Amino acid sequence: MDDILLLSQASSSVAELLIVNRQLRDGLASLSARLDQVEAENCELRRAVTELRCEVGYWKSMHTNALLRIQERDALIEQQQAEIKQLKSRQFGRQSEKSSRKSTDRSNTLPGEEGPAPQPTRKRGRQPGQKAPQRRRYEHLPVIEELVTLPAEQCCCQKCGAPRISQGTEDSELIEIEVQAYRRKIRRQRYRRGCQCPAEPVTISTPLPGKLISHGILGTSVFVDLLLSKYQVHQPVERWLLEWRQNGLDLAKGTVFDGLRRLEPVLQPIHQAILQRTASAGYAQADETRWLMFTEIAGKTSHLWWMWAFLGADAIGYRLDPTRSHNVPEQHFTADAKVVLMVDRYSAYKAMDQVKQGHIVLAFCWAHVRRDFVEVGKGSAELVPWALAWLRRIRDLYRCQRVRQQHSADRAGEPFIAADAELRRILSDMQTQAASELAQGPSLRTPCRKVLASLQVHWVGLTRFVDDLRIPLDNNRSERTMRSVGLGRNNYSGSTSLWSGTLGC
Repeated sequence: MDDILLLSQASSSVAELLIVNRQLRDGLASLSARLDQVEAENCELRRAVTELRCEVGYWKSMHTNALLRIQERDALIEQQQAEIKQLKSRQFGRQSEKSSRKSTDRSNTLPGEEGPAPQPTRKRGRQPGQKAPQRRRYEHLPVIEELVTLPAEQCCCQKCGAPRISQGTEDSELIEIEVQAYRRKIRRQRYRRGCQCPAEPVTISTPLPGKLISHGILGTSVFVDLLLSKYQVHQPVERWLLEWRQNGLDLAKGTVFDGLRRLEPVLQPIHQAILQRTASAGYAQADETRWLMFTEIAGKTSHLWWMWAFLGADAIGYRLDPTRSHNVPEQHFTADAKVVLMVDRYSAYKAMDQVKQGHIVLAFCWAHVRRDFVEVGKGSAELVPWALAWLRRIRDLYRCQRVRQQHSADRAGEPFIAADAELRRILSDMQTQAASELAQGPSLRTPCRKVLASLQVHWVGLTRFVDDLRIPLDNNRSERTMRSVGLGRNNYSGSTSLWSGTLGC
C-alpha cells in the first residue's frame, strides 16, 4: 500500500511538473513573441530616429541658410536705403549754386565736417588796410556836349533888370547809352565812259560792299549782336527780338532764324579750327553732358544726344553727337596724339584706342573721389565718421597742393620742396590706409569697400599730378565750362533743329 501511495504521489507530482513545464513553455513562447515585437519596434524606432536626425541636419542647414539670406537681405536693404537717401539728396537737396553765401548746407559736405574757422561778420565795401580799387576811366568813349543855359527871365537881375554876364561853364559828365537801329543806305556812284574805246563799258557802278548773307536785309552788326546775346549771355532769340522790338526794330522771327541757319556752314571752318587746336594740346580736359534733340535721324531711337567739351590751354571746343561712346573722344584726337587728358572716371575714356596704346594718358579727378565719400556718409549715419576721416585726408591733399602750386616757379626752393614732401606723404598714408581697410574683409561695409576699391583702381591716374604740375587735382574747369551748355540747353533752339545745335558748338 505504501508503494502504491508513493507511486500515486509521484504520478501527481509528475503531472504537476508537466503542467508547470507546459506553462513555462507557453510563457517562453509568449516572451519570445514579445521580444520579436520589441525588436521590430526597436528597429522601427531606430529608423525613425535616423530619419529625424537627417531631418534635423537638413533643417539646421536650412535655418543657417535662412539666417544668411536674412543678413544679405538686411545688408541689401541698408544699401538700398543709403542709395535712396543719396538720390533724394541729389534730387531734392539744396544745391551749391542755389545756396546763399552764408549758408553751410552744401551738396558736397557732411554734417560734422570741419571747415575753416568762422570769420567775424564784416562790413560791406573796402576793408581797412586794403588798397582802394582803381578808378575806371572812360576817356575812350565819344563825347556829346550839351550846353545848359538859364531861361531868359532868369538871365537878368530880379530887382534892377541888369543882364547877367556869362563867365565860362561848370562841367560834369554822365555815362549814357543810346541803342538805335538804323537803315544803312548804300549809294553806289555810277560812271559813264568819256571815250569811244570799244572795249570800255558804257556805264559802270561801284561794286556792292560784301554781305554776310547774300540777298539778306540784315547787316553784319545785327548778327554780331545776336550771336553775342545768344552764346555769350545765353539769351533766347525770342527775348532778343522783344528787346529790339522795344527799341523800334521789329524783325520777323523767320528772317532771323533763316539767317542763323545760313551762318552755320559759314562758321564751320572756325569750329573745326578750334577743335583741331584743342586736339593738338599737350594737356587737355574733356567732359560731356546730356542734350535733348527732338529730331529724327536714321538709326537713332531716342532723343538723347550728348554735348562733348574738349578744353585745351587756350581754346574750348564742343561736339554735339548722338552717342556717348568712346568713338567721340577717340575721333577728336589723332591716332598718335600725345596728350595728358584730365577726365572723370567714365569708362568711355578708358576704352579709347589711344589710351590702350599708351598715346593718351588719363588723369582722374579728385573732386569725384571726394563726392564718393560724401555720398557714403549721406547714405548711412553710421558711416559718417568713416567718411569724415577720408574727407579730412582729401582736404589736406588740396591744401598741400595749393601751397605747392604757389611756389611752383621755384622748384628748388625750400617752400616747394617741403610742400612736395608733405603731399607725397599724404598720398602714401592714404594708399596704406585704403589697403589696410580693404584687408578687413567682410567686416568692411559694402559702400566703403566699393569706394576704396574704386580708389585703388584709379590710383595711378589720380596721382599723375604729383610729377606733372600742368595737371590740377580736379576737372572743375571743364565742369564750369559745361554750365554755359546747361543754360543753352534750355534757351537755344538746338533742341529742335540739328543745325542750331551744331551752331551752338
